[in-house]
Amino acid sequence: MPHSPGTAPAAEATGLWRIALPHTTAAVPIARALVRTALADVEDGADCDTAELLTAELVANAVEHTDGVSTIELAVELLPEGCRVEVHDPDPSPPGRLSDPPPHPVPDPWQEHGRGLLLVRTLSAACGHRPTARGKAVWFRLPGAPARA
Repeated sequence: MPHSPGTAPAAEATGLWRIALPHTTAAVPIARALVRTALADVEDGADCDTAELLTAELVANAVEHTDGVSTIELAVELLPEGCRVEVHDPDPSPPGRLSDPPPHPVPDPWQEHGRGLLLVRTLSAACGHRPTARGKAVWFRLPGAPARA
């Protein structure tokens, strides 16, 4: 079934974790810990270090670019072919240039910001955003690790 660039393809989830995160920088280590826990016991699962890094980037963006009134939600789905992570926030605005087609602009190496979404686009198998009833969800998908011999 084809899907639009702003949505992730549907797949049968083998596990689902959801957590409401505080709208503070404390959300980042909590989110990393949840991803690490979700992927810990999955044989041939997605790369945990990459999943933690990309999750941290999306959660940090949600904390920085949205008001502190609403919580942020993290959802981690284990799929037969890897994992999918979504970060829900109250701002309906698209997240920068996450879904823009290539070529993507190269961030200024002298600037403190601007590399997070580049990491998400570069290191994920797919990524995007979609509107929700309360704002938006920004997501990425990682493939599972190759089967061990």
